Amino acid sequence: MKYSRNLSLMILLELLIVITAVTVGQQWVVMEANMIIFSYIVLCSFLLICVHHYFTWKLFLNHRNVQLQSANQEANREMPRLIHDVPPEKLLNREPVKLDDHDILKTISNQSILVTGAGGTIGSEISRQISNYHPSRVILLGHGEQSIYLIEQELRKTYPDIEFLTEIADVQDRNKIFKVLDKYKPDVVYHTAAHKHVFLMERNPEEAVKNNIIGTKNVAEAADRAGVKTFIMTSSDKAVNPTSVMGATKRIAEMIIQHMNTVSKTNFVAVRFGNVLGSRGSAILLFKEQIKAGGPVTVTHPDMERYFMTIPEAVRLVIKAGMLDKEGDIFVLDMGEPVKIVDLVTKLIELSGYKQDEIEIEYTGIQPGEKLYEELLSPEEGNQQQVFKDIYVGKSSYIEYTILTDFLNEIDNMASEEIRNRLFSLLNLKEQSSNETVKV
Repeated sequence: MKYSRNLSLMILLELLIVITAVTVGQQWVVMEANMIIFSYIVLCSFLLICVHHYFTWKLFLNHRNVQLQSANQEANREMPRLIHDVPPEKLLNREPVKLDDHDILKTISNQSILVTGAGGTIGSEISRQISNYHPSRVILLGHGEQSIYLIEQELRKTYPDIEFLTEIADVQDRNKIFKVLDKYKPDVVYHTAAHKHVFLMERNPEEAVKNNIIGTKNVAEAADRAGVKTFIMTSSDKAVNPTSVMGATKRIAEMIIQHMNTVSKTNFVAVRFGNVLGSRGSAILLFKEQIKAGGPVTVTHPDMERYFMTIPEAVRLVIKAGMLDKEGDIFVLDMGEPVKIVDLVTKLIELSGYKQDEIEIEYTGIQPGEKLYEELLSPEEGNQQQVFKDIYVGKSSYIEYTILTDFLNEIDNMASEEIRNRLFSLLNLKEQSSNETVKV
C-alpha cells in the first residue's frame, strides 16, 4: 500500500512538471530571447524526472524484497523442516557384526523352513535372509493377515524359484498350531512370535503369558511331534533377572525350550537380543517422531543404558545359532558396551540435522518394569563362553514342568496382579540344570 501511494504521487508530480514546462514554452517560445530560459527549464524538468524514476525504481526493488521475504517466511511456517534420515547402524558405537555364513548354506539349502511371527520385524527379516540360501520352501505363519500378505508378495517377487506358503494362525491356538506343523513337517522352525512391549505387558500380564509362554509351549511341543530337526526361539536380554512381565515371560519361555531339549530329538536353542534398532515398537522410532515435531524428546532417566543391535545383526545371529552344535543353550551376540539412552538421543538429534539447543530432552521417570541397566547373562548361567566369533553361550536353569503346567491351567481364573506375582514366584522355584539330564 505504501509503495503504491508513493508511486502515484511521483507520477503526478512528473505530470505537473511536464504540463508546466509545456505551458511556459508555449508563451515564451515566440520570443527568441526566452529560448535559453525554456531550454533550461526543459533540461531541469528532464533531470528531475530522471531522479524521480531512480528513486521510484529503488522503491520498487525494496517493495519486491519485502514481498519475497514475507513469502519465504510464510513458506517456512507451512513447510516442515527437512529431517535427515538416520540409518540405524550410525547409532551404534561399534562396527556392525558381520557373521561368517560359509556353513549356513548347507544347513538351509533345500530345507523346509517355518517362521512364526513372519510378518513382524524380526520374522520378516529372517524370511528374507534365509531365502538367500535357497530353501525348498518357506512357511510364513502369523496372526496379522496384512503383514503376512505383504511379506509373501515381496518374497514371491524377489525369489520366484522358492515355494512360499502362508498360514494365518495364532500361536495360542494349540490345535491349529499342531495341525500346521503336522501338515508341513518343516526341517527348521524359527519362533519369533511374541508380545515384546514392556509397558503394555505390564498392564496386560495375562496376554503376555498367553502369547509368550503358552504360545511358545504350543509351537515347541508341536515341533517335537512333527519331528522338526532344529527349533530356534528369539528371546530378549530383558529375560535376565527380569523385573518386567515381558522379561519374566521370555525367561520362562527360554526354560520351556531347554526343557523340551531334554525330552525331544529336536535340537532346541534360544537366542537373546538386545534392543533392535528400527524394529516396530522401537524407542528409536518414537524419538524420530518427537524430533520431527520439534521436541521434546522423552527419556525416562539420564542413566538409563541399553544394549543395541541392528535388525540384520539380530537375524544373522538367529540363523547362525541354528547351525551351531550347542543344544539347549542360550546364545548371545557380542553387542559391545551398553549405550546410555540420552547419548543415543543426543546423537540422533545431531544426525537429524538439528543443534542440541534446538531440541529439548525431557526426563519422565522410570516406568513400571524398567531397569536402569540390562544384562546378557546372569551369574548362575556361568561365564560367557565364546563359541563363535561374536557369539557367546550360557547355560540357563530349568523349570519344573508340572509346576508351570499347573500355573498355565489356572491363569483364566486369576486377576492381573496375581498372574504377575505367580510369574515371579515361578522364577524363584526354578531348578538348576542337572548333569543327569539325558537327551533322547
